[in-house]
Amino acid sequence: MGLSTKVGRRISVLVAVVALASGALTSGAQAAPNPVAFGAVSASPKAHSGACPTAVTLSTTVKVKAPVTLKYAWTFSDGDRSRARTYKVGGKGLKTVRLSTSLKVTGDARGWGAVRLASPVRKTSGKASFSVTCTGDGTGTGDTWDSVTSSAVGVAAPVGSPTPAPTGQDGDTPAQNQVGKATIAFERTTASKCPVTFKIHGSFEGLPAGAQTVRYRVVGTQEWKTVDVPADHGAVFTTVLETFEWGWETEESSIRIEINQPNGLRSNLLHYFACHPPVGDEQVGVAAEDIALTSDGGPLAELVADAMLEAVQSVSGAQAALVSKYGMHNGLKAGPIKYQDLYGVQPAGFAPDVRTVTGAQLKKFLVPTSPNAGVATPSAALRYTLKDGVVTELTLNGTPVSDTQVLKIAINYVMSGGWQGFPQWKGTSGVYYGGPDDTGALASYLAGHSPVRAPAGDRVTVE
Repeated sequence: MGLSTKVGRRISVLVAVVALASGALTSGAQAAPNPVAFGAVSASPKAHSGACPTAVTLSTTVKVKAPVTLKYAWTFSDGDRSRARTYKVGGKGLKTVRLSTSLKVTGDARGWGAVRLASPVRKTSGKASFSVTCTGDGTGTGDTWDSVTSSAVGVAAPVGSPTPAPTGQDGDTPAQNQVGKATIAFERTTASKCPVTFKIHGSFEGLPAGAQTVRYRVVGTQEWKTVDVPADHGAVFTTVLETFEWGWETEESSIRIEINQPNGLRSNLLHYFACHPPVGDEQVGVAAEDIALTSDGGPLAELVADAMLEAVQSVSGAQAALVSKYGMHNGLKAGPIKYQDLYGVQPAGFAPDVRTVTGAQLKKFLVPTSPNAGVATPSAALRYTLKDGVVTELTLNGTPVSDTQVLKIAINYVMSGGWQGFPQWKGTSGVYYGGPDDTGALASYLAGHSPVRAPAGDRVTVE
């Protein structure tokens, strides 16, 4: 490869941003039938020295007389080229079209890209040159980029319209990485599991000081959206990004966002299976070792409890989660975890709720009413000792829980209703009913923490 033998797979995501150009064609027979003029070319960043992999965006503009259909391809210094693309420019008069391609570079590289226009005339843009110097081990392995489209997309916007600051030379991609970490959280706002309406909360960490404008989009879509971050944003800024409505006809089963910045930052992946479970042998995570389901629940139940808490904690403020072995069928084997494996673990898809409970109440609710119930398995921060049908010790984050202390506990309605071999949670209050299905919650947890090791299975002591 001319760029570098260390350059990883190049995935070109071609974006055409259509903008109205000022001015009009000169009237008369002397005007060319299809005037074409390329604008300046740019690379963002033009030079990168730092961590790899990194993203480089090459772009140029072309001014044409509409209506017209552009046929073009990107060509590169190593002899490669993208597949041919077409883009229909609507309206009348002169229009300016921005053409961009994004390269993912995983090692030291130096090269250029240019647009070769095949129609309405044959013409080639200038060369957008870039260089990448990686610090440390910059060699990537495998396919590290998800291609989200194979077509160009137009977004109407006036030439010179403001873009989020700070921006690179082409105004398309910020010149620096504004966001250090992006996390999204799910909140269901309907009682129905499907059709369902839900919000996606976004949290941005590592923002520079002062007011910011962050551009993001949902992976799989083309429209960049903006979030205005106030000057007093603090260490973490959180807001509702999107509201979705999914039904039985919905094909999606997961959501993720990406940030418009040089490193192509992406958030965690959220799964929701109640409307459209994945099909085939889709992999959702990796187990570093066997994760066993025991007669009390054991390591698998602890893993499920951790996943349940993570699914609702940031939105509800839950401090711990409780699960029982009821409804869990199999443990997880070491290696790739596929969608079918999760349905072998817990196929029912119960949604976790959050309830407030006092320490004294919780101690009673932890005592099984059936000899076959096993134990109520908690998430990592909550531990207790059960002796002769009495909870003798209960701690949260290593600190004893008092009888009057009020806790927020994530639990599914079947267990809190007294149908899984434990007492009914009478006298408690429900404070949050927005959780996803627990199968999807487990998939989300595995996606974010793989390779996952088996919890120790020691959060409950039975004497």
